[in-house]
Amino acid sequence: MHYIRGYKITAIGVLLLIAGMLSAQQNRSGNRNYYDFQSKQYYFGLSLGGNTSSYKVNQSRFFAENDSISVVQGGRGPGFDIHFILNVKIGQYFDFRALPGFSLGNSRTLEFEDRNGAMQTRTYESVFVESPFLIRFKSEPYRDKRAFVVAGFKYSYDVQSNSSSRQANTLVKISPHDFAFEIGAGLQFFYPYFIFSPEIKWSRGLGNILIYDDRLAESRVIEQVRSSVFTISFHFEG
Repeated sequence: MHYIRGYKITAIGVLLLIAGMLSAQQNRSGNRNYYDFQSKQYYFGLSLGGNTSSYKVNQSRFFAENDSISVVQGGRGPGFDIHFILNVKIGQYFDFRALPGFSLGNSRTLEFEDRNGAMQTRTYESVFVESPFLIRFKSEPYRDKRAFVVAGFKYSYDVQSNSSSRQANTLVKISPHDFAFEIGAGLQFFYPYFIFSPEIKWSRGLGNILIYDDRLAESRVIEQVRSSVFTISFHFEG
């Protein structure tokens, strides 16, 4: 009886082992390309994307008292991004990501309407050098695909802020330095030689980037200016 019981336990163990091996094999076949990248602790890549950005404006107390400006608001403009990617794995589900690069062709505006309904638009053409630092959380892979969310911070410097076109005495000044919080989501598609990842991301400035000038009525009606950027990116990594 003891031998029979031992054979039963052994048979059950062998069956469980075979079932586990078959399940693992099936999982590997469903994620064939994914496992080729699992052994890499870090990898590099390139990110290309487009964005739309604007200024979020808070009015000052002087706005209610002034008799010349009735509306002040920020306008949106398009831009193009190119970033390099350094991705470092932190365990199975987390990555640390650094994406130094450039944001080009950005055109943001401040719009002022007077009491007569006439609109004045101040345009700010910018070229940003950027350094985003992000933490990414990834789901379980399924058939060489998985979803992820990202969050982190970004520092931007506008190298065009000191151009002669931005030094007019009648122009509201904007600081070239900006720190922002970023949050986004996307998908990873694992191919034999690279990982393709479309991603959407929203960025909001943390600090006031207005350089206040009490000589300008347009500056006095503004309390704070913060940046806001919505980006669609396409990452190529491996």
